Amino acid sequence: MAVDAVRPDAHSRRGPPAAGRGSAYAALSRQVKQAGLLDRRPGYYALKITANLVLFAAGWIVFAFLGRSWWQLLVAVFLAVMFTQVAFVGHDAGHRQIFGSKRANDLLGRLHGGLLVGLSYGWWVDKHNRHHAHPNHEGHDPDIAGGAIAFTQAQARARRGLGVLLAKWQAYLFFPMLLLEGLNLHVASVRALLDRTGTSPKAKPTEAILLLTHAAGYLGALFLVLSPFQAVCFLLVQQGLFGVYMGCSFAPNHKGMPILGEEEKVDYLRRQVLTSRNVRGGRFTDFVLGGLNYQIEHHLFPSMPRPSLRRAQALVRACCEQHGITYTETSLARSYAQVLRHLHAAGNATASKRSRLAADSRPADDAGTA
Repeated sequence: MAVDAVRPDAHSRRGPPAAGRGSAYAALSRQVKQAGLLDRRPGYYALKITANLVLFAAGWIVFAFLGRSWWQLLVAVFLAVMFTQVAFVGHDAGHRQIFGSKRANDLLGRLHGGLLVGLSYGWWVDKHNRHHAHPNHEGHDPDIAGGAIAFTQAQARARRGLGVLLAKWQAYLFFPMLLLEGLNLHVASVRALLDRTGTSPKAKPTEAILLLTHAAGYLGALFLVLSPFQAVCFLLVQQGLFGVYMGCSFAPNHKGMPILGEEEKVDYLRRQVLTSRNVRGGRFTDFVLGGLNYQIEHHLFPSMPRPSLRRAQALVRACCEQHGITYTETSLARSYAQVLRHLHAAGNATASKRSRLAADSRPADDAGTA
């Protein structure tokens, strides 16, 4: 597993290609570096991680204190939020945003992902690296590879049996299906440890121990403190809402944006900007979405610390305006509406042809800067 696959100074699937000194991306990179926006922010992350761990532990302390009570379902809701907030830190560690050392980032990422949340850090980083290298690129981006959801009409037309019906109604089923996303992530993590792809073979024993420790601690606490029925209800609520929160945080980023055909070639700057969507909002939105609302800036500079993304936005927007590149930013509600419209169009054979990436492409009812 190569965490530096998402660094902006790497090549091909390992990040942006080397840019000539006069290219638009190279000029933007120089501005970003001169502004100190790629510098590590140890103070911010120390406070963020400490606050997360205190709240995470507090949730489990309240859980132990309440005992066999149906008020525990409120604790389940709270822990669903905290699992996602902890996972956001694992995301940042995977992008080497926190420490300069790969080893330190990996250690933090594995503890947050494997021990606290129960997800394979190595599997996720490998998958996420491929997404960052080729966002919304058919045949390359694993996030639009299909499965329960058909992201293109070609995927929908390839369906058979119940899959056709699922694709037809997927826009209506999208949010309910997110209730299963937590389970899906756990299952994918286990499968990654059993196959030969994803997680580095050297890291698999460590990840297996962390996942087993998490499962034993989590399930042990539930079935020791609660009645069996309460434990099952707690698990369903906590894991279901965890999946919904995770899905609602990542869905606005690229879904419903232009999709590159398998053979299409676009330069790094346009590939990252035109396939990404920012979500407008203030500090609360930054907190709720873990900084993923600055998706354009994040994709252009994956190793940029989370608190610097807001400051980078003005530079990136100005660069896009200068070079005639659509910069997409909309509200959270409109982003979800665009996602659902895209899923409806992709899932129905009579829908219009799928979007193709072009220099003047613009998603529906977008508030962008051309």
